[in-house]
Amino acid sequence: MKQQKDILKGLKPERVWHWFGEIMQIPRPSKHEERISAWLVQWGKDHGLETKSDKLGNVLIRKPASKGYEKSPWVALQAHMDMVCEKNSTKQFDFMKDAIQPVLDGEWLTADGTTLGADDGIGVAAILAILEDKKLQHPALEALITVDEETGLTGANGLSKSWLKSEVLLNFDDEDEGEYCIGCAGGIDTVAEMDYKLVAAPKGCKAFIVKVSGLVGGHSGDDINRGRANANKLLNRILWEGTYKHSMRLATIDGGNLRNAIAREAEALVCVPEDKVRAFKTMVTKMGKAMVFEFRSTEPDMEFSLRDADMPKKVIDADTQERLVNLVYACAHGVLAMSREIENFVETSTNLASIKVEKTFIRIATSQRSSVESAKQAAAAKLEATFRLAGCRVSHSDGYPGWTPNPDSRVLKVGVDVYKKMYGKEPVVRAIHAGLECGLIGEKYPQMDMISYGPTLRGVHSPDERIEIKTVEMFWNQTLEILKRLK
Repeated sequence: MKQQKDILKGLKPERVWHWFGEIMQIPRPSKHEERISAWLVQWGKDHGLETKSDKLGNVLIRKPASKGYEKSPWVALQAHMDMVCEKNSTKQFDFMKDAIQPVLDGEWLTADGTTLGADDGIGVAAILAILEDKKLQHPALEALITVDEETGLTGANGLSKSWLKSEVLLNFDDEDEGEYCIGCAGGIDTVAEMDYKLVAAPKGCKAFIVKVSGLVGGHSGDDINRGRANANKLLNRILWEGTYKHSMRLATIDGGNLRNAIAREAEALVCVPEDKVRAFKTMVTKMGKAMVFEFRSTEPDMEFSLRDADMPKKVIDADTQERLVNLVYACAHGVLAMSREIENFVETSTNLASIKVEKTFIRIATSQRSSVESAKQAAAAKLEATFRLAGCRVSHSDGYPGWTPNPDSRVLKVGVDVYKKMYGKEPVVRAIHAGLECGLIGEKYPQMDMISYGPTLRGVHSPDERIEIKTVEMFWNQTLEILKRLK
């Protein structure tokens, strides 16, 4: 704790960084927000503010208007309390118990081998700093801090339609300073389950662990068009080749983790007949080098490894293995369509997020996004069709709606004017290919005038997550001026 405070000491604005430091001490994986939710409720009560939570764990804290703003429309400040929990495979860390370990890296703050949680801990910290400051000028405020944004937007989806009084909402979950987001994609998850049988491992074989690692990964929406590799797809190229040309048998496979993160690592335990080991090793080396070259501009740290392993007693039955490697090869990943209206904007995409071997079935998780509802549904159907051809059971999440841009938004005009006067340049106004809670909030509160913005983050949803320190102060000053103008 002392080391952390030393790292954050002197960063501006002081109170935002102070509360971010406090938040980093509290484990808050998606779907496990009990501790941070309870802490926020107690924080609100300790500061003498009207505070409540709902059955999901969403927290609402109200602060009265400052003098002269009593008749102004209410304004909601919104962020999510959960964080993506990703770590390097070599990092010993328990997200259910351990505090995030911040690292100062020049002009950036990052974490030691894990995600930082600035998405969206820095948004929550800014809200707390606003709520505690009695000198600020602002309308009556509602701080809405939601649960489970990262794995299903559960908190926003379950939000009561009668909870909020606000007519304006400032969402603090954008990742590029100097821009205002006014629209987002909707999303849906598609999951396949493929039953398998365990059979005796063939005799006369050697066992190996094949692994691909060191990939950049990133956000499955915002980063899907950056040409980054998917570890599941790369590993499968080797497994497919091994299956059909080297009599390889698959014992287990483990690739990727979260539906909203591009898979960074994947590995498989395989068995190869002794008389084919040399050819198999040569193939892995050759294909690994080819893929490193193929992705040389986007994956500078990509690595392929093949190491000896203990021979397993059982392997996955041959029929399932063939169906699996063919399915993963055929499974779509990446951009499916670009927008016809907005230049260089992704309309529809899909992410092959993870492959996990459960007790009796193999689970393949994917996520589809689109700013067009019909295209989103069609993308999910495309994945379902692929999975059904391979004999899988298929299920879909309820999904979530997109957020239709409103270029005539009053709060947007205020924000743009504030930014121009503060920083002497036009901010970027755009929609994003990612899910934001604004879509669900707007569905429940159609009158809500909304924008999303924030400081600059990079590498989100990966252990490379970092926040540009100077942009936090820019975001803070901008927010205070916007609140001052919303009279």
